[in-house]
Amino acid sequence: MKIIVLGAGAWGSAVAMSAAQHPAGHAVTLWARDAAQAQSMRNQAQNARYLPGIAFPPSLSVADGDFRPLLSAADLVVVATPMAALRGMLQALAGCTAPVAWLCKGFEAVPAGAGSASFGLLAHEVQALIAPDLIAGVFSGPSFAQEVALGQPTALVAASAHAAVRDALVHAFHSPSVRVYANEDIVGVEVGGAVKNVLAIATGLCDGLALGLNARAALITRGLAEMTRLGLALGARPDTFMGLSGLGDLVLTATGDLSRNRRVGLLLAEGKSLQQAVESLGHVAEGVYSARTVAQRAAVVGVDMPITRAVVALLDGQLTPAAAVAQLMGRGPASELIEP
Repeated sequence: MKIIVLGAGAWGSAVAMSAAQHPAGHAVTLWARDAAQAQSMRNQAQNARYLPGIAFPPSLSVADGDFRPLLSAADLVVVATPMAALRGMLQALAGCTAPVAWLCKGFEAVPAGAGSASFGLLAHEVQALIAPDLIAGVFSGPSFAQEVALGQPTALVAASAHAAVRDALVHAFHSPSVRVYANEDIVGVEVGGAVKNVLAIATGLCDGLALGLNARAALITRGLAEMTRLGLALGARPDTFMGLSGLGDLVLTATGDLSRNRRVGLLLAEGKSLQQAVESLGHVAEGVYSARTVAQRAAVVGVDMPITRAVVALLDGQLTPAAAVAQLMGRGPASELIEP
């Protein structure tokens, strides 16, 4: 297969490296927006900025400049940009006939000045507006870029309404180190990927305040209930949230030491400001940017998400870490049900 990966951050680079090492001998091109970064990667045969010390496979090509000439021969195009850049990338991909899959997780931010009834869109909803003719889907699941780049065992989900997209992702990435499961429930997979980042901030806060393992388990479990309620309200299947892109991704991001979103919660618990926490990461922590959009979408569809609301208030400086925990623990008794 000829595979084009658009975006040379940590995750895009890791995915490109994984595909380039596939036993089938795929021809993989990693495209970088920044020409200087592309040249640096070609010179060093690694992404020293995001994955230092992990060598590129010899077969991996690095490109920059206009990527559109690369599309005509592609069998699969993977968009590895943050959610904020997805709309523009989809506009550039309009007319592409190859299957397209994105890696970003979250809801698109609501434009400044939009009305109170406005809400952010999931990636497939953005695609339906911007490039409805694309045959597209999402590649998601519990995965840290560093481990994928090192070839450590990973299981991921290829989600799309189109069998051609699911099949292309399976053929491109299913290998001795990566197991790919196909799923038609793109709504559930994308909701899981969006909400787990927000919940990981809450769990990092819990760990940073040394509240104990009981508190961590409670947050993860009740967070999964929040995620599922929102997903069901948006048309997802309930079983998706028991799978890799729901429970699996939540557990990894909420407990793993490589999780940037968990790290934000830990730093806030230490007394760092949000700006200090984000700047210290050196990478994007999607939960910081998607927390408000998750809460907005939940409010529009009438879904109660108290953990998410507490994270938004914490990030906005309206609650201290201790007050956020007190607010959650001070809620009245309730039945343990998924339904709103």
